[in-house]
Amino acid sequence: MPEDLNPDWANLSARDAIALQHRLAADVSVADDLPTVRTVAGIDVGFENKDTARAAIVVLNLSDLKPLDYAIARLPVSFPYIPGLLSFRECPVILKALGQLKTTPDLLLCDGQGIAHPRRLGIASHIGLLTGMPAIGVGKSRLIGTHDTVPDEKGRWAPLTHKQDTIGAVLRTRAGVKPLIISAGHRISLPTAIDYVMACTTRYRLPETTRWADGLASQRGQKWLAALEELHDGSCDQGASA
Repeated sequence: MPEDLNPDWANLSARDAIALQHRLAADVSVADDLPTVRTVAGIDVGFENKDTARAAIVVLNLSDLKPLDYAIARLPVSFPYIPGLLSFRECPVILKALGQLKTTPDLLLCDGQGIAHPRRLGIASHIGLLTGMPAIGVGKSRLIGTHDTVPDEKGRWAPLTHKQDTIGAVLRTRAGVKPLIISAGHRISLPTAIDYVMACTTRYRLPETTRWADGLASQRGQKWLAALEELHDGSCDQGASA
């Protein structure tokens, strides 16, 4: 992996991290360059305490949205919490979890932003560049940008714009609930990203990818692990948990 993609983040200053984001953003692709997508993965990071990050990745069949594989990884936090620099805090533990999977997903859905970011390099874009994999940002809240009112119908959306650029979509995944912020991460266009998020969404606000990953990454992780085991009766591949 090029050093510019994976520097010594523990010793990176905020100013250097911002400069790196500006450089890497030029390499992000928002054109469709996907394989045939049969498996999708949700990625989320939680914090067990102020010093330990826990990443959870759950791989699902796109056809039926049932889990195939999962991994949980833990690492000491090496970068401070600074708005807009989330990826420098969370990418190391995500990469560790990805390395533990037995099933390589075709598409990543990351909890956070893709190019809907001040420097067009949110965590989904950064992970996409680090891995070379197609990635989508699925944000629960807006980081930047403005938008018109989103109609209250499932599947409707409004463009999210910033400095005259369309950087994402404010997508209503369920009527009567707050919309999500969807943006291209890497190797995917915004319309295709929206289509895949909706394909992963059932009756909840969050797509199933995000629901599973969020559950495992949170303090409710044991409950979601039990659900995985019950769903698959022990047949779900299990990535290492460390």
